[in-house]
Amino acid sequence: MLFPQFIISRLHAILARIAPVLVLGLVLSAAPPPPAAAQAQPDGTAPARVSPTPVSPAPVSPAFTETGIPGFWDPRARVEPVEIPSGRSLRILTSDDFPPLHFGGPDAVPTGFSVELARLVCEALQVPCTIQVRSFSTLLDALEAGEGDVVAAALAGDARLHGGFAVTLPYFRFPARFIARAEDAAVAITAADLANRRISVVSDTAHAAWLERHFPDAVPVPAPNAAIARSDLQRGASDLLFGDGLSLALWLGGRASQECCVFVGEPYFDDRYFGEGIGFVMRTEDVRLARAFDHALHRIWEDGAYARTWLAFFPISPLEPARALIR
Repeated sequence: MLFPQFIISRLHAILARIAPVLVLGLVLSAAPPPPAAAQAQPDGTAPARVSPTPVSPAPVSPAFTETGIPGFWDPRARVEPVEIPSGRSLRILTSDDFPPLHFGGPDAVPTGFSVELARLVCEALQVPCTIQVRSFSTLLDALEAGEGDVVAAALAGDARLHGGFAVTLPYFRFPARFIARAEDAAVAITAADLANRRISVVSDTAHAAWLERHFPDAVPVPAPNAAIARSDLQRGASDLLFGDGLSLALWLGGRASQECCVFVGEPYFDDRYFGEGIGFVMRTEDVRLARAFDHALHRIWEDGAYARTWLAFFPISPLEPARALIR
């Protein structure tokens, strides 16, 4: 299934100014540092080099379905409902430049996975909500100034976020993925199997540092940006590509890939390198509202509405299959 062309066009526009999407500028150390914002800054700050000590990714089993639709909520847990004061309405703040999480639709009405989840939460809580668009860089300032009540955007946890705001549990996490040309899809993703394999990766990024640490015998093929890394794979200058699973899923589902390539192996989640995921953000005095959102999100996942929304925005799941988790 191809992604709508207007989403692909919007994605290419933002890819031109962020390289790679989501995770530039993470500073790596022995102790996990605060993860960087999910929507990358354009300064291209490189993470510190990590000694290439081989560390085998340890697979565990998060709550993912066989179709690659995630479940970030423990099905055994029961989050207590929190009542919203009668008569309250909510202003949801988002930006319109980060598909498929939040963007302007063909009619300029804000939509996206984060936005539609926020609408579902409002319905579950029976609270009237309005969606208001701001520049991404001003969202937290607008929230602090009381210009909105909830931020629905790709903000990953950092010191400012956790120190000054109430945040729900993550409803999305950014995986790292390998892709290969379709004819090479049978390749195994183990340290031994990737020894001496040429891996395209964007230089001076968290993905490059992670690859060096966990697959030290692979041969990196550095690229200055994601577009060149993808081109290297397509023309056979590398055997695989390693990068952000979300942007790769959009590329695989678009026309530019020419259906050349597929995901191989498992998705990888590593808080130290790729961030802890994104949740809805409120002011600290609205911590009860954050817990109400947690309860509503759990219900939305249980009744299948989360899966339906996921499928609407991720025809190719960036998480399928989904078993490998590194903390």
